[in-house]
Amino acid sequence: MPSTITRGYKKLLDEANAQIETINAAEAVERFPQGGVGQDEVVIVDLRDPREIEREGRIPGAFHCPRGMLEFWIDPDSPYAKPVFQEDKKFVFQCASGWRSALAAKTAQDMGLSPVAHLGGGFTAWKAAGGPIEKVEPKKT
Repeated sequence: MPSTITRGYKKLLDEANAQIETINAAEAVERFPQGGVGQDEVVIVDLRDPREIEREGRIPGAFHCPRGMLEFWIDPDSPYAKPVFQEDKKFVFQCASGWRSALAAKTAQDMGLSPVAHLGGGFTAWKAAGGPIEKVEPKKT
């Protein structure tokens, strides 16, 4: 018998968005006109798959953290911990459309990372708001 999903993605997104800070794209472009470059107090965390980044580009200076590694990279007790998440900065999560980043910001906040926010509408909204984009060349295999 198939499972009955009792808390679908829409419910999870509603719960996350009610508990985290959302920065809309126009505000983000105004606050971070060069993306993550030169932003001493902010780290923009790009959660997208490497193929998305190669295809679409990225916000300049963004730190790439694949969504599947987030919890392991945040936790300083993890063998996969990344020093960037131990810095005294604000972490602004972004993905393509703002769904993964909302859930990631909620997870990071629940883990104790603070302060965190997410980019409403994601990279798509950033691009539409005229934010700078950096082309990323595919890695040679």
